[in-house]
Amino acid sequence: MHMNADQLKDYDQTYIAGTYARQDVAFVSGKGAELFDETGRRYIDLGSGIGVNTFGVADCDWIEAVTTQANKLTHVSNYYYTQPQVELARMLCKRTGMKKAFFSNSGAEANECAIKTARKYASDKYGQARPNIITLQNSFHGRTISTLSATGQEAYHKNFGPFTTGFLYVPANNLIAMESALSRGDVCAIFIELIQGEGGVCVLDKEYVQAVARTAKSLDVLLMIDEVQTGNGRTGALYSYMQYDVMPDVVTTAKGIAGGLPFGATLLGQKVKDVLDAGAHGSTFGGNPVCAAAALSTLSRIDDALLADVRAKSEYIRNELYGAPGVLYLSGMGLMIGIECGADCRDIQKRCLERGVLVLTAKTKVRLLPPLNIPFPVLEEAITILKEELAK
Repeated sequence: MHMNADQLKDYDQTYIAGTYARQDVAFVSGKGAELFDETGRRYIDLGSGIGVNTFGVADCDWIEAVTTQANKLTHVSNYYYTQPQVELARMLCKRTGMKKAFFSNSGAEANECAIKTARKYASDKYGQARPNIITLQNSFHGRTISTLSATGQEAYHKNFGPFTTGFLYVPANNLIAMESALSRGDVCAIFIELIQGEGGVCVLDKEYVQAVARTAKSLDVLLMIDEVQTGNGRTGALYSYMQYDVMPDVVTTAKGIAGGLPFGATLLGQKVKDVLDAGAHGSTFGGNPVCAAAALSTLSRIDDALLADVRAKSEYIRNELYGAPGVLYLSGMGLMIGIECGADCRDIQKRCLERGVLVLTAKTKVRLLPPLNIPFPVLEEAITILKEELAK
């Protein structure tokens, strides 16, 4: 059944829950950083599916990895061994210094696993004396009840209570507030994003993060870092914590790890590597062979050369936009960039769409998350258009 754009939109409104404020375009195909609608009109994608399409759309190596695995084994339960899952866990541990991995299907699920790991670590060692987890105001950790509870934004807490208890919110980059919360003596973990993506692409200070890490270690409080959006090369390092010179106890990631398929990972450091024993946690689809093959293909290509390229593209974007008309200031790191504008960011997003460029928003900012391998000429074309719209 072929549907034209009008039918597609009508059926969407009729049959799909209205949880998304759709933009007025229906995509049917794409290649790399370019998408095409039903009429064949081309759009440059500076959002990559909210940081998911690491190497853009229809990447040849990714397709080969996925289809090869799909022709061998699509799914078996986690009661059995599968090679792609084991290879991926080994690769992640070798490249991060973490010790073990738990696989799930999304960032929220990876964060749920982190929360459970922290609570069980404390329960095993201290009984029920340390149930609380500190998160930051303006954070975003997911849309399940527990990850919403961990999210330090009141706007996300409307209408869905009662919430999971045991979360303490402190302001970002405020060491006194963090130490005050820790002084209660009932905290098992600190859970932070190093760049608050949904919170407006806000970067934590390096000195603050290092001080938090030192204090957490001295108190046997776990340091857990949410790399759902910042991970997998997005910030110019494999994971953003590597640019802060800290070693977390738990790292969570998802989005770009499998280059377009649903996949989440919770990486466990030395202190917690054996906390989750048989039956303590699980996932039916987590570590699915096809998704694991996609992640292997993606991660194997995030090498030093690609990361250097990400940093070079970031520098180009910043040089082009810094001080440009309509730009108040820039935030972010690597190819995760926030642009505070003099105008409404959603109006700019709409005008860019009309001119064939896809951008995202975060709070009051235009947000850029292009594919890591976007060709420079395509990036330059898109930034030229964006600059023109920012100046209006």
